[in-house]
Amino acid sequence: MDAYALLIAATLNAGTVLAIASLGLLINEKVGIVNLGAEGMMLCAALAGFATVVHTGSHLLGFAAGMAAGALMAAVFGVLVIWLNTNQYATGLALSLFGGGFSAFAGTGYVQARLPEQATWAIPVLADIPLLGPALFRHHPMVYVAVALTVGLIWFLYRTRTGLVLRSVGESPESAHALGYPVRRIRLVAVMVGGALCGLAGAYVSTVYTPLWVEGMIAGKGWIALALTTFATWRPARVLLGAYLFGGVTMLQFHFQGAGFNIPSQFLTMMPYVATVVVLALISRNPAWIRVNMPSSIGKPFYPGS
Repeated sequence: MDAYALLIAATLNAGTVLAIASLGLLINEKVGIVNLGAEGMMLCAALAGFATVVHTGSHLLGFAAGMAAGALMAAVFGVLVIWLNTNQYATGLALSLFGGGFSAFAGTGYVQARLPEQATWAIPVLADIPLLGPALFRHHPMVYVAVALTVGLIWFLYRTRTGLVLRSVGESPESAHALGYPVRRIRLVAVMVGGALCGLAGAYVSTVYTPLWVEGMIAGKGWIALALTTFATWRPARVLLGAYLFGGVTMLQFHFQGAGFNIPSQFLTMMPYVATVVVLALISRNPAWIRVNMPSSIGKPFYPGS
């Protein structure tokens, strides 16, 4: 039973990284912007968060630094694609490549650095429940923040006027512009908020999930988060469920190894990425279903006055 509790706990922990980043990318895509730079933003944010904790000893400041790094990179991306109308896909790929190279260069001095010891987190009383306690109630607060973010985003998008305006910009920016809404500024703010969430996910990786810094430590999580938005058909609740699904697939490799299964480690390592490809292939078999849920202006530039 303890092994299953540990597997559930590890799944929630791994899924938290994907959930926070995916929610940020979902906000981007709800206003019609596709940002392929998540991997690079998360790497730079992971370095910023790790370096901040090393020098200050504060995990909160580390999370803030990661969010600031992600928001800054997203702002640069937003100015390029929203005001200068550069190609969203090419600009996002360039951002991802830049983030990977810059973090590798700037992070050389932190490879051997150590973080201060973390506090042990547990919810009183609930943490002592057999099986459920270790599985659900002994996590870092960020695990519960991811759930709260999902609920909050559902409420914001579908229960507030601001959320309605944001979705309308993604569906028909021309109509929103005709009604007097500042489409470009709304898109920039959404892109920066999405970048901040990707930055938070990156900082969580380097300061909590695997508390160290090594080059390329995000290891494709930014790309999986990007795929999750399509997998979830742009619905926050499905993003959270999908994140836990992929988090579970990631953790299964360690569970199988611990259980003594004679499976090559390379095969286990590639399982999350194979699962991503399979799921996207299955979803793509029903393009009509995707079109119904997909923001109409996604990936398309907006020219005021055209």
